[in-house]
Amino acid sequence: MSLTSLPLVEISGAPRERGRQYGEQTRELIERALAYYAEAFAHSSGLTWEQVTQRAGRWVAPSRAFAPELVEEMEGIAEGAGLSFLDILALNARGEIIYDSTFGSMEPDGCTSFALLPEASGDGHVYAGQNWDWRSGVADTVMVLRVVQPGRPTVIMHVEAGQVGRQGANSAGIALNANGLGGRFDDSVGVPQTLVRRRVLDSDNLNAALEALTKSRAHIASNALVTHRDGFAIDLETTPGAVGWMYPAEGLLVHGNHYQAFMPPQLAATYRPGSADSLYRVPRAEAGLRAVRHASGRDEARKLIHTAMSDHLGHPESLCTHPDEGQPAVKRWATLLSSCVDLTTGDYLIAAGTPCDHEYERVPWNLYDGDTL
Repeated sequence: MSLTSLPLVEISGAPRERGRQYGEQTRELIERALAYYAEAFAHSSGLTWEQVTQRAGRWVAPSRAFAPELVEEMEGIAEGAGLSFLDILALNARGEIIYDSTFGSMEPDGCTSFALLPEASGDGHVYAGQNWDWRSGVADTVMVLRVVQPGRPTVIMHVEAGQVGRQGANSAGIALNANGLGGRFDDSVGVPQTLVRRRVLDSDNLNAALEALTKSRAHIASNALVTHRDGFAIDLETTPGAVGWMYPAEGLLVHGNHYQAFMPPQLAATYRPGSADSLYRVPRAEAGLRAVRHASGRDEARKLIHTAMSDHLGHPESLCTHPDEGQPAVKRWATLLSSCVDLTTGDYLIAAGTPCDHEYERVPWNLYDGDTL
């Protein structure tokens, strides 16, 4: 199955079996991802991929302690794709690797996330979504993954091939949208973001989802916008130290790639936003999404969300990001996709690429189909 240009993959069963299914179905996509990151890290640090995976081994122990079932799933992915476990772990820890000074320097994720509650949506629905901005070189590794796991919510996510978590929503009516934040903290080794995010999406209630963020010790700082279908949203700026939070204003919540809720004390004296464009992407998204409250129905609400997320102020480094042709190909950024999940109806909508060039299409799975709880 495919969504225009995005592969759709469904896996089910016990962790290792899910992983094998995943690896078997996406072997070619995972190999593309490995090829891209081998080139990217060689460009930024001069390290070979073998050296990267050797150093990525430092995340084995904290990953196994935090989510042994997800480590099993990664082991299954490696088996199904005919690759090593450390290859798959490196793909899942690529954000942590980027921030580790021993690996050189690559910029963190972009992204602009939003939540619209009934009082701000025009049609009375709850929406959650984002523009996912990252290296355009991985565009042909992006896929939509549906995970059916007895005893836990069914999860739909958009991920880079080989990853066990990133952004998505589940059959318990919980959505997670995430953004990189930046800033170095200490040298201790924490949990990779893909595992933390998947733990949020594996949660069958709001408290468990928030505890996955507040009680884990992640390796890097990352922003998590959690939205619930009952009309609640909260944004958590998580760091290896303190956690900050913020709530919607008049039913609207938008977050980018700079600290908006608080300033971690470890960074206060020297902090500078890693993504300067985040400083205008956020207010532009807020302004565009405020118009949604005047929508006359569902179709107009979704159209207005799409219009808001297609904004080009600051192009090419805009809310709808386009590759900068002045940069080396391996360093170019783009909005890989724009997502809009209707938590009221269960529709999972994706524009497979820059939203200005692609309409929202509905993934052929409803969030609330096949709930295994």
